[in-house]
Amino acid sequence: MNLVLFDPDELDRGLPIDDPRCIHIKRVLRRGIGEPFDCGLINGARGRAAIVVEESSVVRLAFTWGEKPPPLDPITLLIGLPRPQTARKILAEMSAVGVARMFFFTSAKGERSYASSSLWSSGEVRRHLIAGAQQAFCTLLPDVVVFPELGSAIAAAGRSAARIALDNYEGVSLAKLPLDTGDATLAVGPERGWDSAERQFLRQSGFTLAHLGVRVLRSETACVAATTLLKARLGLL
Repeated sequence: MNLVLFDPDELDRGLPIDDPRCIHIKRVLRRGIGEPFDCGLINGARGRAAIVVEESSVVRLAFTWGEKPPPLDPITLLIGLPRPQTARKILAEMSAVGVARMFFFTSAKGERSYASSSLWSSGEVRRHLIAGAQQAFCTLLPDVVVFPELGSAIAAAGRSAARIALDNYEGVSLAKLPLDTGDATLAVGPERGWDSAERQFLRQSGFTLAHLGVRVLRSETACVAATTLLKARLGLL
């Protein structure tokens, strides 16, 4: 937790002593009264905060605000719904990497029940996005939407300068793919890969199939590796 994030409506309330952020401030950062630490408003400015009062059940904080971080990178990820435990890792890691949007979709070879996981309906998604942003010293959270199938996710993504779909079987090397600077849409298939109809639809939608080498990677690893390489190729690093 390199940056402690707060919702705007929390600023005037005391931070409960059993809140993970309070525990981090007291036990990990070892901050006492008047000792500042880095903080941020979710989707707002970064700043500094300090404990001003310690009570039996809460600590009260004073804040000083600076500027808002630069915008998230103009990259939209289209992700075939993985197992919920894998999705949790992707949400946090890609929030840390700094993509603007993550559009999950039910795929032909994916398990359809994954869309019914409480992960998507309980508010848990936001917690993982915040964890990634705090790690990255950023306040900005990506937009996350779940779609019923690939076509609706592609339609919602809109046009972009680059459209790339990861594919171990029919793709060319992402490292050698000619790319112009600008925004990008990166499609990452489900854990079982694309079916032939999805490959055809991706090509018809203007996507180039690309791979990351001969090694087969976990979904969360492929997302991080491909996005980082794409950011370098687009001049975003």
